[in-house]
Amino acid sequence: MQTIGERLEEARKRKGISIREAAEATKIRGEYLQKFEGNQYDINLPEIYVRGFLRTYATFLKVPADKIMADYKALGLGSDSRPRAPSREVYGRMDISFASSNGKASSSSAADEVPAVSSDEGTGESGTSRPRQFARIGTSLPNGPYIDPRMIKKAGLIAAGAVIVVLLIWGLSSLFAGKSGGGSLAAGGDPATELTLCALDQVRVKVVQVSDKAELFQGTLSAGERKTLSRRGSVYVTTTSGKSLKIEMNGKRYDLPFEGYDRAEVGVR
Repeated sequence: MQTIGERLEEARKRKGISIREAAEATKIRGEYLQKFEGNQYDINLPEIYVRGFLRTYATFLKVPADKIMADYKALGLGSDSRPRAPSREVYGRMDISFASSNGKASSSSAADEVPAVSSDEGTGESGTSRPRQFARIGTSLPNGPYIDPRMIKKAGLIAAGAVIVVLLIWGLSSLFAGKSGGGSLAAGGDPATELTLCALDQVRVKVVQVSDKAELFQGTLSAGERKTLSRRGSVYVTTTSGKSLKIEMNGKRYDLPFEGYDRAEVGVR
């Protein structure tokens, strides 16, 4: 009875092709084909590749592949007891296509040679076998109250709007405060009335009418000196020392709302 290698070699020679031509047609390295024909199967490849290449070569040479594989298994070389070379595990199908000598393309699948995954390699939730490294790792999250993302977005918009309003109010108040200087004095009465500057110490004073920016007075007052001015509406009083100057209006004396150099608006309500 012929060996596997003898049948393969005889079929190749019958086709009239060399090892190199067979390797180009099957996309299998020539040294592997030579070992198959020499009944040497100690190829440094995983068992699935050895069986797949052997079946492909037999199919290419039109030798009954099932008979070749049955004889290969009968030799005890197709079992998992055969030592494997260190390599990555291969799962799935291996399809190898080649062109026959008459130019027609044919293909062979080594899927039926793939050993089934044993039960100790882990199973998925659906009951189908899967490699252990692909097993699902269960995680659990603590249950908590559900918060609608839309509510979070609305709360953020409301907070942003409140900040903008506060900034606007602060900006407007600062603007008007800047226009009125360091403070203001108001007294009831006729807008067209007199205003008296009373110096407690030597101080420099400037008085400008708010309505038309007319300068009513600018100069230095000595201690105890008084200066009466006719005004229409409110005026800006700028002085080098707020604590050294008093304002009299309608028979009443008022202190300026600052002590050092600054400006205040003095007028009617």
